[in-house]
Amino acid sequence: MAPGRSDSLLIDGVRAGEPAAWAELIARFEGRLLGYVIRRAPSRAAAEDLVQETFVGLLTSLPNYDPRQPLEGYLFSIAAHKLTDLLRREGRRPTLPLVSDSASGGREPADSARPASSLARSRERRELEDSALAAALGRQIDHWRSRSQWDRLQAAELLFVRGWSNKQVAARLGLSEQTVANYKFETIAKLRAAVGREGI
Repeated sequence: MAPGRSDSLLIDGVRAGEPAAWAELIARFEGRLLGYVIRRAPSRAAAEDLVQETFVGLLTSLPNYDPRQPLEGYLFSIAAHKLTDLLRREGRRPTLPLVSDSASGGREPADSARPASSLARSRERRELEDSALAAALGRQIDHWRSRSQWDRLQAAELLFVRGWSNKQVAARLGLSEQTVANYKFETIAKLRAAVGREGI
């Protein structure tokens, strides 16, 4: 098997909207991320959701990604924050450090204390992002309907609403896993661009 491209070239491909780069990135890091969160998440399903959210988090934060930072550490940092948020929503506090020194580059753990003003700003930003994302998703759904692209609409519902894996969606809709991965990548990229146009 030929070696994959470097992290920087992989990110360049993702930024350029190449489905092959997105598929390679998932293949390279999905297993490692799942192995990391599954020991701390409440269930395997929650762990799989967290990994998907981590990849979405990477896409939405790409404008801020510094290519000098190791991609693996960056992904693990996103996963740690997602996991911390999940545990806090469930009223649990992490009992183990969520980011190791090697993954975080020596930064403080993901659950370190933050000032109240910072938390309030984060909440306001999330509300703005949620609103912009909902509007962008509504426009995308209208676009699919107007072109009778029902397979894309069904795939989006199964992936993002029901939380199914690419494999489950492919089996249900009679598509290849690569086609589902492409649909997923294109949808996330379009939503990210739409939210970015709002200045968020």
